[in-house]
Amino acid sequence: MSVSAIHMPEHPHSGTPTQPGADDEQPGSAPGVPYVTIVLPCYNEQDHVVRELERISAAMDVSGYAYEILAIDDKSTDNTLAVLREAAPRFPRMRIMAFRRNGGSGTARRIGTQDARGKIVVWTDADMTYPNERIPEFVRHLDDNLDVDQVVGARLTEEGTHKWARVPAKWLIRMIAQRLSGMKIPDLNSGLRAFRREVSLPYLRLLPPGFSCVTTITMSFLSNQHPVDYIPIDYAKRAGTSKFHPFKDARRYILQVLRMVMYFDPLKVLMPLALWIMGLGFIKLVVDLVRYDFHVATSTLLAILVGFQIVVLALIGDLVARSRSGT
Repeated sequence: MSVSAIHMPEHPHSGTPTQPGADDEQPGSAPGVPYVTIVLPCYNEQDHVVRELERISAAMDVSGYAYEILAIDDKSTDNTLAVLREAAPRFPRMRIMAFRRNGGSGTARRIGTQDARGKIVVWTDADMTYPNERIPEFVRHLDDNLDVDQVVGARLTEEGTHKWARVPAKWLIRMIAQRLSGMKIPDLNSGLRAFRREVSLPYLRLLPPGFSCVTTITMSFLSNQHPVDYIPIDYAKRAGTSKFHPFKDARRYILQVLRMVMYFDPLKVLMPLALWIMGLGFIKLVVDLVRYDFHVATSTLLAILVGFQIVVLALIGDLVARSRSGT
């Protein structure tokens, strides 16, 4: 039997939770060790977090998988932490981690993954939007497909707030990511996903604190040839208040996609830009030679020089990326 625990914080955001006791032996896990860790960031979710815990627990209890739920209170300003503590006896496989200051969903997911005891880590949200009753299906997909390292829930609809801004912004970001990664990505920033913890560890340090952490973990896997599969899911209207800011978060998503591709494969970002600038420069060079009797404008030489400098920068960046250890 597992014992829920609330740790004493030592980390600047959190501490090391007290470990639960031994679970009954279940398929996919050694005795006393959970096979699946469900990381559940919670920020001002007091009205529905218990319903989400009930839904997750009911699905996992009948799945045959040994599991733990790591509920992370991200310094909520409502009674979310008190609700979690009150509900703890009902959920013996839940651990509670309380942050001392708000760190963002990316920080919660990063620390939760580092602290996870399971070989498979599941990320989801506590706002009733994702079909968390299907979590065992995601874990089973990884078990049945050993060559796949991550499986992502691809949403069929967009039900979030600011839909008028979300839909075109996410489409644009996804197109940029597909272009840069060279792979089809049905859903770049879905919050429901399962992945192999061991594979994810080198990339956790790259996770930003905000929503774009889900984009980062997807791009990290794709950029390093870790296979990612997608399962179509329904997406419900969220309970409570959305923390998504359409313009600010869209800008962060785009920058994070560019940052990830630059980190792993800078040639894909810089080389096309360099070739375009140099190409335009050489075209203008020909025009200058014809129109100005073999006199070349300063702007023409500048364009060619800038393009050449970007090529050199791209090659240096590629050398650094290839020599980097650990990723």
